[in-house]
Amino acid sequence: MYHLLIVEDESLVRRGIKTLVDYSALEIDEIYEAENGEAALKIFETKTIHLVFADINMPKMNGLDFAKKVKEIDPNVKIALITGYDYFEYALSALKIGADDYVLKPISKDDITELLLKLIEKRKQADGIRFLKESANKLTAHLAQEEDSLKKVIIDEIHKNIDNTAFSLSALAAIAGYNPAYFSTLFKKLFGMNFRDYLLETRLEQAKLLLLSTELKSYEIAQSIGIEDSNYFSACFKRKFGMTISEFRARRGIL
Repeated sequence: MYHLLIVEDESLVRRGIKTLVDYSALEIDEIYEAENGEAALKIFETKTIHLVFADINMPKMNGLDFAKKVKEIDPNVKIALITGYDYFEYALSALKIGADDYVLKPISKDDITELLLKLIEKRKQADGIRFLKESANKLTAHLAQEEDSLKKVIIDEIHKNIDNTAFSLSALAAIAGYNPAYFSTLFKKLFGMNFRDYLLETRLEQAKLLLLSTELKSYEIAQSIGIEDSNYFSACFKRKFGMTISEFRARRGIL
């Protein structure tokens, strides 16, 4: 259901707008009234307003200034300006500052009904677009949370199996509950590299820690990080860090 605010300094016009139309048939269940822009702005700031009818020529705050302020507060509100022929150019100006439509005085029941139908349709479209955007944002946030959780699971499993020479993408995919082919693509999306490269980098980083904190021999470190061939380990280490294992150990006192 929608809430309508009628802003008009002439009480007879306000009463006519309020009584001429079957508002319940238009899904409008609340109607508020104000005699000028200042009073209307106070109502707008304290009530939920979806639709506005506002005269342009009013004391204290005219309809143009009111429409501009209202649109700044809530861009989704739909506003129609009421104007006499002398103020037609003002109506065009109102459209430029965010008003959604206008009607010329004198106004009839059909004028009001037609204009309300247009405003309601625009409101429904805006609400639908906003709903889709909010849903998309929520879905994106949910997917991001799921990806973060999955990354944590993957990292944890890789560290648990860092000494397992048989550890593979297929084994990790099974743990995570994915098809290996799909998981391979997903892994690269999450980590920016393929599984094999990431596993090797993780193992080499662990090797560096062991070289800094233990006196284990190179082959023992290789075994502890799941690499069976110590020569392959040495070659990978030099390629990764730009120095041999011996050079790294010689420098660890100043690292």
